[in-house]
Amino acid sequence: MLNEGRMGGATPGLCAVLMLALAGCSSAPMDERVDVLDPYEDTNRKVFAFNMGVDSYVLEPVASGYRNTVPDSGRAAVSNHLRWASMPSTAVNSTLQGKYENAGLATLNFLVNGLTLGFADLTEGEDEVMQEDFGQTLASWDVPEGSYMMVPVLGPRTTRSLGGSVVDFAMNPLRVFGTGNAVQTINAAQGPMGAVSFRAQNFDAINDVKYNALDPYARTRSVYYQARQGLLEDRVTGAAGSGVSEDEFDSLFEEESN
Repeated sequence: MLNEGRMGGATPGLCAVLMLALAGCSSAPMDERVDVLDPYEDTNRKVFAFNMGVDSYVLEPVASGYRNTVPDSGRAAVSNHLRWASMPSTAVNSTLQGKYENAGLATLNFLVNGLTLGFADLTEGEDEVMQEDFGQTLASWDVPEGSYMMVPVLGPRTTRSLGGSVVDFAMNPLRVFGTGNAVQTINAAQGPMGAVSFRAQNFDAINDVKYNALDPYARTRSVYYQARQGLLEDRVTGAAGSGVSEDEFDSLFEEESN
């Protein structure tokens, strides 16, 4: 992800994290400082630099081409699909946490929008679904957060959220029930689609952090922790693949740097 003076990357690293957290987390207040457990910081910074390089050489140019060639309606359809694909995980995790109303909303969203594999949002205007993942479920069961880590390509995690990500990955409806070449192709493309979609929607804001932040690693770490806290406190609607407006993304990092 980076060059000594410029931070080359909100890569799958910043994106995947930020996709996993920031995307839905723009509503989380950023004025509270958080305590972090980062015993592997030296190694994490090296992985962060690698992720930044991936962004500079792969994700950033692809996202630039994507937003310049794919019309708004096409990009919106991709975001809708990514949101739809997260609904089974949200429904199951809401149930495990005793949030039955949210589980019902997520199930309804998944069933109705399943008519289009989520590419068209047929529930637009209905009550918002609060994003829930297995990492949040583990937190509700008082499982310790564990150490902060920077995962190659995937980006920021804690021990607890990484374990949760594995379970959520297995809940993808296309992975569990999908058959046929077309469905399997869509399934395989979801990860890259999510990274490119998020990167394109927040292109300028991410580049500002990437190239201008004094310590991109520390800022990303702090934002990640506070974003996860927003999820735990049910201040986040939507899904990991949903977009964040540039104004929201800018304000998220500006407040963090104050």
